Amino acid sequence: MTSAPGRRSSTFTRLLRHGFTDPSAAERLLDSAGLALVRNDPVLLDALGATADPDLALRGLVRLLEAQDGPTARQELLDTLIAAKPLRDRLLGVLGASEALADHLARHPSDWQALVTYEPRDLHPGVEEFERGLAEAGDPVSLRVAYRRCLLSIAARDVCGTIEVAQTAAELADLATATLRAALALAGAAAPEDAALCRLAVIAMGKCGGHELNYVSDVDVVFVGEAVDGADEDKALRAATRLAAHMMRICSETTVEGSIWPVDANLRPEGRNGPLVRTLASHLAYYQRWAKTWEFQALLKARPVAGDLALGEEYVAALQPLVWGAAERENFVADVQKMRRRVVANIPAAEIDRQLKLGPGGLRDVEFAVQLLQLVHGRADASLRSGTTLDALKALAAGGYVGRADAAQLDDAYRFLRSMEHRIQLHRLRRTHLVPEDEADLRRLGRSLDLRTDPVATLTREWKRHASVVRRLHEKLFYRPLLDAVAALAPGEARLSAEAARERLIALGYADPAAALRHLEALASGVTRKAAIQRTLLPVLLGWFADSADPDAGLLTFRKVSDALGKTPWYLRLLRDEGAAAENLARVLSAGRLAPDLLMRAPEAVALLGDGGGGLEPRPRAHLEQEILAAVRRADNAVQGVTAARGVRRRELFRISAADIVGSYGTESQPAEADQGALVDLVGSAVSDLTAATLAGTLRAVVREGWGDTLPTRFAIIGMGRFGGHELGYGSDADVLFVHEPRDGVDEREAAEAAGKVVAEMRRLLQIPSADPPLLIDADLRPEGKSGPLVRTLKSYEAYYRRWSLVWERHALLRAEHVAGDEDLGRRFTELIDPLRYPTAGLDEEAVREIRRLKARMESERLPRGADPKLHAKLGPGGLSDVEWTVQLLQLRHGAREPGLRTTRTRQALAAARAAGLISEDDASTLDEAWVLATRVRNAVMLVRGRAGDTFPTVPRELGAVGRYLGYGPGHAGDMLDAYRRTARRARGVVEELFYGGL
Repeated sequence: MTSAPGRRSSTFTRLLRHGFTDPSAAERLLDSAGLALVRNDPVLLDALGATADPDLALRGLVRLLEAQDGPTARQELLDTLIAAKPLRDRLLGVLGASEALADHLARHPSDWQALVTYEPRDLHPGVEEFERGLAEAGDPVSLRVAYRRCLLSIAARDVCGTIEVAQTAAELADLATATLRAALALAGAAAPEDAALCRLAVIAMGKCGGHELNYVSDVDVVFVGEAVDGADEDKALRAATRLAAHMMRICSETTVEGSIWPVDANLRPEGRNGPLVRTLASHLAYYQRWAKTWEFQALLKARPVAGDLALGEEYVAALQPLVWGAAERENFVADVQKMRRRVVANIPAAEIDRQLKLGPGGLRDVEFAVQLLQLVHGRADASLRSGTTLDALKALAAGGYVGRADAAQLDDAYRFLRSMEHRIQLHRLRRTHLVPEDEADLRRLGRSLDLRTDPVATLTREWKRHASVVRRLHEKLFYRPLLDAVAALAPGEARLSAEAARERLIALGYADPAAALRHLEALASGVTRKAAIQRTLLPVLLGWFADSADPDAGLLTFRKVSDALGKTPWYLRLLRDEGAAAENLARVLSAGRLAPDLLMRAPEAVALLGDGGGGLEPRPRAHLEQEILAAVRRADNAVQGVTAARGVRRRELFRISAADIVGSYGTESQPAEADQGALVDLVGSAVSDLTAATLAGTLRAVVREGWGDTLPTRFAIIGMGRFGGHELGYGSDADVLFVHEPRDGVDEREAAEAAGKVVAEMRRLLQIPSADPPLLIDADLRPEGKSGPLVRTLKSYEAYYRRWSLVWERHALLRAEHVAGDEDLGRRFTELIDPLRYPTAGLDEEAVREIRRLKARMESERLPRGADPKLHAKLGPGGLSDVEWTVQLLQLRHGAREPGLRTTRTRQALAAARAAGLISEDDASTLDEAWVLATRVRNAVMLVRGRAGDTFPTVPRELGAVGRYLGYGPGHAGDMLDAYRRTARRARGVVEELFYGGL
């Protein structure tokens, strides 16, 4: 077959045309002695070209021919191969798809004859046929050989398209059943005395139990043992355990013929910590008392397969009532919410996009959705009680529990993804769920699925399309039938009954399913365009609501917002067309009371949740002031001006709270913010800037109405406490000092009266009852406290501080910062107080003792009666007060010589103290973590309850909502409280050392 130099042979060209990627190597193989007589036979070349990998098929064929026992056997194989199309397609199809089975045929060259027979009974073998195929195996090695021979026949029918993916999975499960029986027989033959003592049933679980096994998969089992009549139970269980363990080793251990597959018994009660074999009574007691929801979910697929089948049937019959009653268990809703969160944290980042099983839109999504619906509705409808995913999906559609169109799309996607999984595993018979990255592997995989035109690109496109279908339908599968049940638009379509709809809503976390169904009916009924869009949106929205601690509140508020905005043309279009808006809205509405209350006062603010409209990024203070001052200028009087300012404040509070919620919860496209401190800083800075802008606008409105453009006295507002520290929370008052300075030629009494009127009017206007939240101004940190005048001149402050100031006042001034009004006056006030708060000589010991006494008295006197000190975020051990007083004592003592300490912000001062070597890295980290967590708790309480609080709520739903905000899943409120106590306890240890003992 040589050709002239520089010219390709005709065979080379034919080989390229038939799909060979290495025609030169293929030519050499075809020239080998074994293929000399058939190398030009077009039948052979066409058959090789039809395989998934012609190069691999040809190499395997040459190896098989070389392994034959002499020329006669070799000629028999060639003659049969050319003459018999069924064998040709089967054998070459396997060789082109599976390197591992080619290896098997090379080791056992006569096994090709298992593919010759082509009788109808061979097309769909069952357990009996496979048992006959394994019958002659008398030891573990021969069992492996016989198993691979049977596997060869399944793979041949699979790659030739004689059986489809569900049949392949069923046959693999039947082969596993026959293999377990053979292995148990070998174990019994090796220990007949053990076999005589006990009855042992092998229950298949997982994919084997569900009749949907992969080519390479752990075979999940549970063992049930009983003593035979007259035998001691303990001895019988020990004997059964030895038999079970031996059976597992026969299947799992690696020999010269490799292994069959691992047998995994970890789904048994107590997992690997529990006994391998239990009696039926022991199984029943465990599931009645201790089992979790996922364990009942696993039992959906339980099926007796080996050993004492009568005992196995007793086991299944005894546990079935518990399985189908699982939806009524106390923790079912919380368990479901936990299970519904896709577990991807342990998948390496490099693999998540290649995961067929666990990745987004993967097989697990389909299987979980189907199993959950079975648990919810299978109690009342026995037709749903199938362990096979596709059969159960078909039954769910037939009963109206799943939309028929959705079920059909999901069925198609599941079959495609399972086919990919089968062909990936078949190549080397290795357990994997990862789509390969190598071009050659992808090409073979695509061709094996009959994607022959540009197989790599087509495979990738089809895979992503089907995964997208699964992602899109995963939530709709739960919720669309609920809408169909209340909307009743398509005649003839099976629908959920009212009871089935109620059961599903309860299972998914809705506490008041009757109200939820009324809301759905109000939103989705009718033939209007609005109702049609709602029916499109709601299946996904309902899933996001159910992912929260209070789905009912989310759905109710969504109905209210929709009622308020439903006739505006942009509202539903925003939710439908802008990817982020709908999910952001769902998160915000179901996270607690504050954000929905703010939104309901002006529903048009929902536009902020979209990709446009300014988004959720908090606005800079300068922009806020500009907008508010412009509104004040347009207003007819001070009341209108301040009303406008408060309206801006309400809108921006909604923006900030929404950004905080979305950042804390995360979305499908954006994970939750990992840096909790960043979220705290975002809220503190944004709310503080907003408060300052609101005060600036209110000041301008009051001055404009009473005095025109110029007040008789210069007037400045100094932020104190959290306000001055840029650390305001949602429910914080504005702690301030007021300072004024008469203008040239103005009588001091006139100036003082004007300043007093400004303060009184500002406080009144900001607290007038209205749809907007009030802004409370607290001036109690002024000289002489509540006994002193509300506003003083700069000179008066100077005189007071020079003569009368107490340690606590110098301490309070650490947070003082100009926030509104006359900037020059604010600057001069700051210059006045700097020597007081950053004394050149630091603090003397008496001043330090006084601060410690004040702190101790506050701890004992101000903690609310009945409150748990360990969970009080402000005043409890390791809380905000502990951290702040420790940091502020450092500032008072060292601020004069350490410029970094001259800041009103706690975290900045703490970082500066660490940089200056005043506190260790570990201690600073401990205090920072505690301060951030305590601040987050206070923000969470305000978001959830709609009113400020310093300790965790006692109402379970509210506590759960705080947990979700802090990153804890359903059922983990206890873990949250324990984590808070640990963090606070560590911080208190640092405070005891630094504040009370050192510095």
